Amino acid sequence: MSDVHVPAAVSPMIPRTLFNEDHEAFRATARRFFETEIAPYHEKWEEQQHIDRELWNKAGELGLLCPTMPEEYGGCGVDRLYSMILMEEQARVGDSASGFALHSDIVANYINNFGSHEQKSQWLPKMATGEAVTAVAMTEPGTGSDLQRIKTTATLEGDHYVVNGSKIFITNGYLCDMAVVAVRTGSAELGAQSVSLMIIEADREGFSKG
Repeated sequence: MSDVHVPAAVSPMIPRTLFNEDHEAFRATARRFFETEIAPYHEKWEEQQHIDRELWNKAGELGLLCPTMPEEYGGCGVDRLYSMILMEEQARVGDSASGFALHSDIVANYINNFGSHEQKSQWLPKMATGEAVTAVAMTEPGTGSDLQRIKTTATLEGDHYVVNGSKIFITNGYLCDMAVVAVRTGSAELGAQSVSLMIIEADREGFSKG
């Protein structure tokens, strides 16, 4: 075999061209937040099993919550790259405690895409400021995240639903003010067609957290 010549140094990675100056200014804010407000407190939150509630308000003040939501509903109306930046900066400090992405990019989008104007007006502005913390309650004891096997039911009684069931391993669950809950509203034989998503406020009678 002929001699193989290996370069002494590898060329640097090709710079990304996804982000403009506004994106990078937002990244600087997000990075500072995660470095100063998140990274130093990992052990504390591990012990108490949830982040401090006021952290949500701080994130909201900096525009780090629900930035892609329409301005009409309290967001900044920016592109999805802002969510990507937040996730990158969260991963950069090894943060697995804060559930900002679920709040801003899952719950907020459920409401924005499928909710009524009244629901959007009620929840999205408070979610953007951190006044309201939200969760998605799908996983169940003994069932996991297979939504076709969930046992939580919602039965219509008069003009409201009565929900019976329990959920487990819910991101933001302990601090949430509202949860989007997967419930069964029809026969189990219908599979996914009998599963609905329901907005349930944490102060409703019978709603408990542990």
